Amino acid sequence: MAGIAIFALAAFFEIAGCFAVWQVVRLGRPALWLLPGLAALAVFAWLLTRTDAEFAGRAYAAYGGVYIAASLIWLWLVEGRAPDRWDIGGAALAVVGAGVVLLAPRGSA
Repeated sequence: MAGIAIFALAAFFEIAGCFAVWQVVRLGRPALWLLPGLAALAVFAWLLTRTDAEFAGRAYAAYGGVYIAASLIWLWLVEGRAPDRWDIGGAALAVVGAGVVLLAPRGSA
């Protein structure tokens, strides 16, 4: 699976898992919401191990930019609140930064 697809799927599962916890803690939903939430977080963690990054820290750093953009898509599609121009600008910066981390040529250390 291509790197960006893995990051996008990981973002979906991480946000879904965290959203389930948010629903319980902040909105008083039943604790049973935690079960699919924990499963989603486990899938998220597993997906990040499937990336082509040589080091975990670099994979997590690159993923961060994708996560920011995906979170704003979640905000819009699931929570019904459109991102504003500051959200979009910040996400663009984060995605560019993630690209630098992930795609920069690396020499031998």
